[in-house]
Amino acid sequence: MIEVRNLTKYYGSLCAVNGVSFTVGDGEIVGFLGPNGAGKTTTIRILTCFHPASAGSATVAGHDVFTESMAVRARVGYMPESVPLYVEMRVREYLRFRGKIRGLDRDTRERSIARVTERCWLTDVIDRPIGHLSKGYRQRVGLADALLHNPPVLILDEPTIGLDPTQIRATRALIRELAEDHTVMLSSHILPEVEATCRRLIIINKGQIVASGTPAELRERITGGSKIIVEIKAPAEQAATAIRKLDGVRAVETHADGDWCSLAVSSDSDRREAIFRLAAQHDWPLRELRRDVATLEDFFVKIVAGARDAHSVAHTTGDQQR
Repeated sequence: MIEVRNLTKYYGSLCAVNGVSFTVGDGEIVGFLGPNGAGKTTTIRILTCFHPASAGSATVAGHDVFTESMAVRARVGYMPESVPLYVEMRVREYLRFRGKIRGLDRDTRERSIARVTERCWLTDVIDRPIGHLSKGYRQRVGLADALLHNPPVLILDEPTIGLDPTQIRATRALIRELAEDHTVMLSSHILPEVEATCRRLIIINKGQIVASGTPAELRERITGGSKIIVEIKAPAEQAATAIRKLDGVRAVETHADGDWCSLAVSSDSDRREAIFRLAAQHDWPLRELRRDVATLEDFFVKIVAGARDAHSVAHTTGDQQR
């Protein structure tokens, strides 16, 4: 549904996007992540036909963003982080105005307004001026606008910013529901939110893709496999020696605390069942046995820091050669 190949964008001598390539399949929810200045917004603006690229290619719903921009715009619902709204208009009036711009006839327009205001929880404020609404409600108006023409592709930039926790949960459920009929590309700085919503993640830093995969795959990369935390009533070294003999166990770190000891077990697979059987065999009481899972935030910080360090080394080496 979205296909990007070697996309590059220069602002003067500054390379904001450098040879980016990725695809988003039909019905996918893909998170597009990166630190400030990474190139996320520039990429999104190219895909939504706000900015031209310097090189490369991109298609959305089968249409080229450079040569068929009007066809792309008709098939994309775009919600920017700072939603540009006419604050003097009432919500219904604004959505009617947007529907007319999108070429919806009167009956279709009114049905669409009824549909999106219900989906975006705007029914109670439909006749209020936008300027009197909170930021959270304005975000909902922006989302309703993006959904108004029922596009096959939705590109949402920080869709939950300004919402309270209940509204965030509802928005998360709505985005997952929308994937049944739409392809969704979601950009956000709220990493747990992205992890809970998106099936696949693309991380960009300094204009280049530095990681891609499912949340589980990315978490696995930072841990290098599984890490199991064990709290057991047993001699620390005896327990560690026995666990090291299990298949797939690479390392065991121990910490004794009286009769109890804590062990951090690094392994190539989940060995909790084997550890439980081992404890039962030796009659060692277990107080804790869990798999330690890295967070998406851990991976994000590590991958971005690694890319930054590599960039610094490359610049230092270049300076030394000169």
